[in-house]
Amino acid sequence: MTKQSPPPTPDNFQSINLRSALEERYLAYALSTIMHRALPDVRDGLKPVHRRLLHAMRQLKLDPDQGFKKCARVVGDVIGKYHPHGDQSVYDALVRLAQDFAVRYPLVEGQGNFGNIDGDNAAAMRYTEARLTEVAQALLEGIGENTVDFRETYDGEEEEPVVLPGAFPNLLANGSSGIAVGMATSVPPHNAHELCDAALHLIKYPNATITKLVEFVSGPDLPTGGTIVDDRASIIEAYKTGKGGFHVRARWSQEDLGRGTWQIVVTEIPYQVQKGRLIEKIAELLQARKLPMLGDVRDESAEDIRLVLEPKSRSVDPVLLMESLFKVTELESRISLNMNVLSHGRVPNVLSLKEVLKQWLDHRKEVLVRRTEFRLDKIAHRLEMLGGYLIAYLNLDEVIRIIREEDEPKKELMRTFSLSDVQAEAILNMRLRSLRKLEEMEIRTEHDGLTSEQEDLRALLKSDTAQWTRISDEIKDARAKFGKKTELGKRRTDFADAPEIEVDLEQAMIEKEPITIVCSEKGWIRAMKGHLTDLSALTFKEGDRAGYVFNALTTDKLLAFASSGKFYTFGADKLPGGRGHGEPLRLMADLDAADDIIALFVYGTGRSLLIAASDGRGFVVPEDEVIANTRKGKQVLNVKLPIEAQTCSLVPDGADHVAVVGENRKLLIFPFADLPQMNRGTGVRLQKYKDGGLSDAKAFKLVDGLTWQNSSGRTWTISDLGEWIGQRAQAGRLPMKGFPRNNRFS
Repeated sequence: MTKQSPPPTPDNFQSINLRSALEERYLAYALSTIMHRALPDVRDGLKPVHRRLLHAMRQLKLDPDQGFKKCARVVGDVIGKYHPHGDQSVYDALVRLAQDFAVRYPLVEGQGNFGNIDGDNAAAMRYTEARLTEVAQALLEGIGENTVDFRETYDGEEEEPVVLPGAFPNLLANGSSGIAVGMATSVPPHNAHELCDAALHLIKYPNATITKLVEFVSGPDLPTGGTIVDDRASIIEAYKTGKGGFHVRARWSQEDLGRGTWQIVVTEIPYQVQKGRLIEKIAELLQARKLPMLGDVRDESAEDIRLVLEPKSRSVDPVLLMESLFKVTELESRISLNMNVLSHGRVPNVLSLKEVLKQWLDHRKEVLVRRTEFRLDKIAHRLEMLGGYLIAYLNLDEVIRIIREEDEPKKELMRTFSLSDVQAEAILNMRLRSLRKLEEMEIRTEHDGLTSEQEDLRALLKSDTAQWTRISDEIKDARAKFGKKTELGKRRTDFADAPEIEVDLEQAMIEKEPITIVCSEKGWIRAMKGHLTDLSALTFKEGDRAGYVFNALTTDKLLAFASSGKFYTFGADKLPGGRGHGEPLRLMADLDAADDIIALFVYGTGRSLLIAASDGRGFVVPEDEVIANTRKGKQVLNVKLPIEAQTCSLVPDGADHVAVVGENRKLLIFPFADLPQMNRGTGVRLQKYKDGGLSDAKAFKLVDGLTWQNSSGRTWTISDLGEWIGQRAQAGRLPMKGFPRNNRFS
């Protein structure tokens, strides 16, 4: 084989570093994406494609009081003159500006099929028509009066505005979203009336805090309504940093169908959630049996949204049903806030609410100054022309002679009457029929009026206070035009607190019924229907008898305290029925054969328990901390054989003393405050023993006295307890006459 030589090197060959070339090109791409595609300008709230759409529609004279034109015509002008990109992407941008469920204040008024909230697409651009709305007209107001800079288009044949005058707070009012290179933006829509109020306050008090501004801008106002369930502190923090989020829930109500039946009707869904996809998702979860409280879902929407949710049974709590749906479906959605925008049209920055409003106001001031200067130039030009007209009127015959006879009438007019070039040109361009209308009084009246206006405008330029007063008036006009008293401007999204409940789907499906818990001394447990009053009919296995009998509900949780110091948790609905003798409690939990049940009772939130071991050590534990989530139970009282857990009793509200009795039949009473509160541990010594150990302990209120039950079931109460009161860990003394021989309080 012959070895081939490499191709010859061309003369214009240039060696470059690949890394440098890639960095340079990637940076150019990133800057283009950030500046010209993804991030909006803080001043008018628009991206280039939207700005070009509005400018092109203005050029086509598609004002709100004019007729519609085909969207294909608009898109053609935009991509041909200003935006050299795909026609479909431009049309999609146009469609979104017309969708009242996508933007809070539509900038385009559409005629035809522009899509819907179900997620259906708009018709093709050849079928739909569009024109500008009054909001868009406010953004464009004054664009022909040198209020903003223009630049050449991509082909250099046309000019386009760098930014719009923006007499409407569009960035916050309509929001924006986009993903650039290394950064993104997400600004939800707000209420224009509230934004105007905040801007007016900021003009009056430039040092206003975010907290004060949030009193005006209470939160997003979304096109599709809904309810925001965030607290005020998190909303303030989001507006202060420019980053955060808002949890929006669907608006729902309960409809009574009679005979105890009801249904849920959803009338508003969260922003940017497609209704069709939402229903599909709920149906899929229903099919997969992941919504045990929901029976069916139907879409009865026409022009307005109406989603009907049927419960599985009428005993279902409607709040729990909706909380379960909020948890797993898009009926609750998080709207992110990331106010990353182009500051002054050049620098990407994450701005706070105050900074966004301030930069919009600064832009409005610049627009006012440039508009005033433009008007002053026009007035000066007109006054100069009027001066020439007045000279022509006063010397009409001579002017006509010069025009008829002189070879260079313009120069002769300028020489004879000391006219400027503009004045001479204006006289020469006058039509003959204007001469009969050219009267001195009319000229002088117009001249005086323009002179007065000129003085006012010059005074405006010199006074910062006057400028802000004028801007305030313009903002008040916008507030009146798009405020809460108008159909478009009234607030759609309100605020509420989310219910403070934990949604346990399995627990929520349990029907609430009264039961009687029966547990024998040997640990056989069952649940009898109803609250029994006659217990004589209860039967037990041979050699066994009643241990714990108490009333409960099927929705309750039961707590069992074992001699090992562990707590076990059982669902009352999971207990065996009343037929037979029940089942051993040991089969329902990993309870050792050597362990005994020290206490069995219904769990209650917010309570405290006094627990102690046979060696006389104990402490107080919050009942919420002893819930066991597994069959293995939860170790709370640390004991080691031969020491075992001995007692567990409920601490009554207001308890101020503890009574302790030992196997040696000595009673001690000491202040409840001497006992520590712990979640787990060995505890502290309650009573001192020479031999034996603890028999029982209970907390009580001293003013109510110490109570106990004797063997016959009678309750005794002793109030005079002074001789038994001492300090914790003392030995105590023999109890009063009548105290039970088993040394227990119950």
